[in-house]
Amino acid sequence: MKKIVIVGGGAGGLELATQLGKKLGKRKKAQVKLVDANNTHLWKPLLHEVATGSLDSGIDELSYRAHAYNHHFIFHLGRMSGLDRAEKEIILEPMYDEEQHEVLPERRLSYDLLIIAVGSLTNDFGTKGAQQFCSFLDGRAQADHFHQKLLNTYLKANNTAKNSGDFKLNIGIVGAGATGVELAAELHNTASQLAAYGLDQLKKDQLKVTIIEAGERILPALPPRLSAAAHRELSKLGVEVKNQTFISEVTEEGFVTKDGDLIPAELKVWAAGVKAPEWVAQLDGLETNRVNQLVVKPTLQTNTDDDIFAIGDCSFMLQEDGKPVPPRAQAAHQQASHVYKNILLLNEGKLLKDYIYQDKGSLVNLSRYSTVGSLMGNLTGGSMMVEGRIARFVYISLYRLHQVALHGYFRTLLMTLSGRINKVIRPRLKLH
Repeated sequence: MKKIVIVGGGAGGLELATQLGKKLGKRKKAQVKLVDANNTHLWKPLLHEVATGSLDSGIDELSYRAHAYNHHFIFHLGRMSGLDRAEKEIILEPMYDEEQHEVLPERRLSYDLLIIAVGSLTNDFGTKGAQQFCSFLDGRAQADHFHQKLLNTYLKANNTAKNSGDFKLNIGIVGAGATGVELAAELHNTASQLAAYGLDQLKKDQLKVTIIEAGERILPALPPRLSAAAHRELSKLGVEVKNQTFISEVTEEGFVTKDGDLIPAELKVWAAGVKAPEWVAQLDGLETNRVNQLVVKPTLQTNTDDDIFAIGDCSFMLQEDGKPVPPRAQAAHQQASHVYKNILLLNEGKLLKDYIYQDKGSLVNLSRYSTVGSLMGNLTGGSMMVEGRIARFVYISLYRLHQVALHGYFRTLLMTLSGRINKVIRPRLKLH
């Protein structure tokens, strides 16, 4: 029986494991295995909502083991640390508990086909002090950690504001892509919700959120008109945007620019830049680029090994126009579907098909205040710009489509109804 191993349970990896499990695993035509370092899955575009408390990760997360049982694949908890191409095995590093007792030893999993879908990490470009003083939102654990830090900082600031009328709580975010912009809006929503729950000493004008961007404008993936619309909406909330501002160092007091100015910040978030994990660049001769992404052919097979595929943010593929496929959730979803079809073609002894990225547009949700974006992209040869309720509906639909890919339409409908009920019976914000 053919062994198919998928490393990484993000949007692309989990969808692929689900499809292959239902098609091949259920019929005993292949043994499908999914490897991830976490026990649960949470859609990455939602992490900024977890960080601010708008979303309770305990409700929306998915158990890999339960999902594997329901969809006929095997889940292995572990972190990949190496690759032995000669033996066709991946190496999982040992696991330890909080007291550093070994839970699982180093293990090896053999494969006939390997799909690497480990996603990406935020790239701080080696900026001094970034790792020490900044929060990152690359996974659920980091989002939960930031949420606790936010609640504690806000509690302290609320108490200080009670005794000091001119006090300000400064929060700085490096990066004006979707994550940075959405986080800034959610922070203002969190502030208003906390005030409703009794932490009302810190007034709206005492919260200062600053977005720091090296480029000329925020949301460079969107058309200039929508970028400007989002900028205006952020300005209404009191968010300050500093474009063409380069950070040379991060200190406990805030961000130091290349011009030597200090942007004060009690809470600091780094949300700029993308790179694959460092260990990906050490995988037994596989070709990578300067940000550790695996270079793949149009079939999504790696350049140096046809038995190894790479999808999502950890892969690098040039399109016909010379531009790389962008690191977006929609690309990971498309690539997962494409690799699924190519694996079925392999089983039938047929030639593999090339992947062509279909840009379906970009949407940015500014919490409950607004949603902006462009739809269709190169599907129509142009873009249809949307704002307001229509954009919000489409934005929510993207998450529902991810759920449909994992659970089917009926279960997704039940989850949607459950979410509506939770909005009525649960607090509007996670307060712990």
